[in-house]
Amino acid sequence: MAVLTVLLGACGTSTGSGTGNTSGTGPGGQSVISYSLTEPENPLIPGDTTEVGGIGVLGALFKGLVEYDAKTAAPRNAVAESIQTTDAKVYTIRLKPGWTFHDGTPVTARSFVDAWNYTAYSPNRMQGANYFSHVEGFSKVNNTTPDGGQPDALPPAKELPGLKVVDDSTFVVTLSAPFSTFATQLGYAAFFPLPASFFADRKAYEGHPVGNGPFRFVSHTKGKNLVVRRYDNYAGEKPHIDGVDFRFYANLDDAYADVLANRLDYLSFTPWSSTVNDRIKTDLPDSRRVSYRYLGYQAIAFPLYDRRFADARLRQAVSMSIDRVDLIKKVFNGARTPADGLVAPNVQGHLDNQCGELCTYQPEKARKLFEETGFQGPVVLTSNVDSANQQWMEVTCASIQRTLGRECRFEPVPTLGEFRRKLDDRTIGAIYRTAWVADYPSIENFLNPLFRTGGSSNVGQYSSPAVDALLTRADGAPSQQEGEKLYQQAERLVLQDMPTVPIWYQSATAAWSARLRNVVPTQFRELDLRSVTVS
Repeated sequence: MAVLTVLLGACGTSTGSGTGNTSGTGPGGQSVISYSLTEPENPLIPGDTTEVGGIGVLGALFKGLVEYDAKTAAPRNAVAESIQTTDAKVYTIRLKPGWTFHDGTPVTARSFVDAWNYTAYSPNRMQGANYFSHVEGFSKVNNTTPDGGQPDALPPAKELPGLKVVDDSTFVVTLSAPFSTFATQLGYAAFFPLPASFFADRKAYEGHPVGNGPFRFVSHTKGKNLVVRRYDNYAGEKPHIDGVDFRFYANLDDAYADVLANRLDYLSFTPWSSTVNDRIKTDLPDSRRVSYRYLGYQAIAFPLYDRRFADARLRQAVSMSIDRVDLIKKVFNGARTPADGLVAPNVQGHLDNQCGELCTYQPEKARKLFEETGFQGPVVLTSNVDSANQQWMEVTCASIQRTLGRECRFEPVPTLGEFRRKLDDRTIGAIYRTAWVADYPSIENFLNPLFRTGGSSNVGQYSSPAVDALLTRADGAPSQQEGEKLYQQAERLVLQDMPTVPIWYQSATAAWSARLRNVVPTQFRELDLRSVTVS
């Protein structure tokens, strides 16, 4: 059989503002832009980072085998010279020459293989471990139980049998079964390389991360900002700016005010207040804002480790009690699209109306189902409030209370980092806000991490043998088209169980200071740091 080359081508005070344009310039007139972002939850280890703040910073510090086009999200080779397979099961990966880490050491095949083994090995407790579940021998290095527990006994091996280094620029990946999406995955953070210094002293790395990307780490002040500067020996296309000051705001209204005053350079997601009476159109000229769609959805979800939410009828009732059209009109001036499934419309494999009436406002059916469940006590919703979630969560709560005739209250959590820690520790016992922004542009990415038993982002602990079986069949389908049909079947099953209630498909309006030019928001809700310039 001929070799198939996978050619991947085409609510408080602000913490970072001051007076005047503090972004300005650095020493020698070098340009540094300021960028509002949520603070990373964990130290910046690629395999242990799955939330938007950490992913945003890692995208500046690292470059993977694959990258995604800023405008289309189409994958293309980056550090990889080639990714070849004849059967979608055995992949030979060759690296481009000249790539180095920020400490000057070379990026080699071993840099990837060692990083992947470390992430997959369950005693290391990496959040991204399950991204390697397709690699041959995963069960030998990862014996995490389906509910996420860590057994006392160590796994029998520390290295994946399916990873083999051939030479400094070549390694071979053998999967346990064919998986045609594998090459597309390789631009995600869990697959980034790590330098030898990480394995020699993880604590030192956590204090000063070392990547291979266009920017190098400079400093991180907890609760305030994280600063990166351009890496001049970067082997890829170099950015035009000299650095980024990622700033952590407790309230998006404060970040928005700083953009208007040219004290903040970039805000990827303007707050609800800017949509009231189309305020943003008078606040900013067209040259300083743009609306865009990205690969994701907004939702609420149930902590299924709490038995009070075990009845699927309860979850269906909550979904049908939410008037999505009214919510979007009230909070976003109509500038969102109600979600009718779990896969964003701009992703290949999306199918309209997967949810049916369960994602529409059905007050009578919702109340009847709710009363049948015998649920006791008030309905409680919770979310972090440092990224403009309070208003829409309160409107959602009001719709639930009005429809079900049961008290609904909203309990805020100040920051995304604190919120994520509570979810990871399973100390949240309320219906919680969730959202998904794709790691890579595939229907598979909207299902396996979130709804497979033990999935890397399955924080609510949903488990369905029928869904798992369909996902396994879809992963190993002989063609992409056959795989998509099976993923769509799995999506419909998940929606009948309703562990996650999709509310709207993601879109946003980005805003920026008067000095930025060539601003391109990506489909992953990030600023394209390669194209942006400063006047």
